[in-house]
Amino acid sequence: MIALRQLSKRHRTGEIETTALDAINLDIEAGEYVAITGPSGCGKSTLLGLLGLLDTPSSGSYLLEGQDIAGKSARELAAIRRGRIGFVFQSFNLVEEMTVERNVQLALRYGSLSASQQRTRIGEVLERLQLSHRARHHPSQLSGGQQQRVAIARAIAARPALLLADEPTGNLDSAHGQDVMQLLRELNDEGTTLVMVTHSAEHAALASRCVRLLDGRILVDASQEP
Repeated sequence: MIALRQLSKRHRTGEIETTALDAINLDIEAGEYVAITGPSGCGKSTLLGLLGLLDTPSSGSYLLEGQDIAGKSARELAAIRRGRIGFVFQSFNLVEEMTVERNVQLALRYGSLSASQQRTRIGEVLERLQLSHRARHHPSQLSGGQQQRVAIARAIAARPALLLADEPTGNLDSAHGQDVMQLLRELNDEGTTLVMVTHSAEHAALASRCVRLLDGRILVDASQEP
């Protein structure tokens, strides 16, 4: 599904250039559950942003489902990303002015579903995440765990093949964090490819594969029994 070859990302500030990722080679098969770990500043979030087409590499190649991403414009990247890649962030990134159902609808806004099909899909995903009774509420009326479930509902509403999660339990207590991890595991069991950045060794152990970064390079890439 994903093939990275000699992928690098460099940032320049004035005359100073820093390397966030240094010649990364990485393959991720459809249906895998991959945890990306490593100390702060090692390149984890940079790698996730590149995988999600939110940023472009400085050099190297990225093939997504056989499609070469190199040289694509921002508009082309957005079109490729739409409906194929879902995101779950540590900060829930919900729109306070919108209700729960409207927040979820954002993921379907530019898709091919009709208005009635969108309503059906929203109802299905909110029911699955046990949020149907909160559909007309605003984010500030929800607990942290509920807000993260809304964020996950939005991420999976378009049924993406690839789900990217950046510290998805970072703002949650342990009980709500376990609920979110269980939900992510269920989505992976159903065939969604899951790539998760985490500082938690416990959460990384739930993945079927762990990639550890250090100073922008892959230090360890190992399969594991979840």
